[in-house]
Amino acid sequence: MKVLVTGGAGFIGSHVADACLAAGNAVVIVDDLSTGKMENVNPKARFEQTDIRDEKLDDLFRSEKFDVVIHHAAQMDVRKSVEDPAFDASVNILGTLNLLEQCRKTGVKKFVFASTGGAIYGEQDYFPADEKHPVRPLSPYGISKLAIEKYLFYYGEIYGLRHVSLRYGNVYGPRQNPHGEAGVIAIFTKKMLAGAQPLINGDGLQTRDYVYVGDVVSANMFALGFAGSGIFNVGTGIETDVNTLFRSLNDLTVAGCRESHGPAKKGEQMRSVIDAGLLVKTAGWTAATNLGDGLRRTVEYFRAKR
Repeated sequence: MKVLVTGGAGFIGSHVADACLAAGNAVVIVDDLSTGKMENVNPKARFEQTDIRDEKLDDLFRSEKFDVVIHHAAQMDVRKSVEDPAFDASVNILGTLNLLEQCRKTGVKKFVFASTGGAIYGEQDYFPADEKHPVRPLSPYGISKLAIEKYLFYYGEIYGLRHVSLRYGNVYGPRQNPHGEAGVIAIFTKKMLAGAQPLINGDGLQTRDYVYVGDVVSANMFALGFAGSGIFNVGTGIETDVNTLFRSLNDLTVAGCRESHGPAKKGEQMRSVIDAGLLVKTAGWTAATNLGDGLRRTVEYFRAKR
């Protein structure tokens, strides 16, 4: 198959591109390098430095005739989406619509979408949340992801585009960007290894479902071969609070940092954990990497990058 991976120079997208190539597929990567890095780009892939909103995608889609698009390019910072909802919508909604129109015009068979299993549900009614949980996103970022899922349904019903939305938990692992607001594990690890003091927002009791990037990649590979359409949570079903993360990383890095707390972030969701039972039942997928092993691999990666 010929596969387009958007955001393929980024954290998750680069791992997915590697797996697609390892499976024998031809891969083209589109990334504007606003957050992605060339060092993440597999040399066996064709690389195009392009914004997903750019008209240049017309020529790329016509010439390459992709079978599948795996879409990871995004404005991914929840807090930035709150500060600038129009920019978030421009990248996440209009950029994705540009891709979907290209798919429609050139006969792409399948669209795999990196959605969100935290921001899309909002404050949960029950824990963990399955795919039937009400969707009440509390940020423009979450709203944009939900909007894309609705557009995918439309393109499936009207144009026959098969689509899989993967609602990720909090993904972590090697290549995660330790700069900016997103990715607390990468941020803490980088600071600890540099001898800096990480700051925990609020009381640190806010919880997330942390899923290792390798397990997310295996979910993408299932989606690549899945004959149907659907929405699947990709998580562990386990809640971990920030204080616990801090202590585990402090031990693994041998940093000796003190547990320092700052002001809570306004509007931050307190609990988020998702049920991946549907993916387990449909694909035989499992979150194979426990948090302890995943954190150790992540620390080893950042230590080697110093």
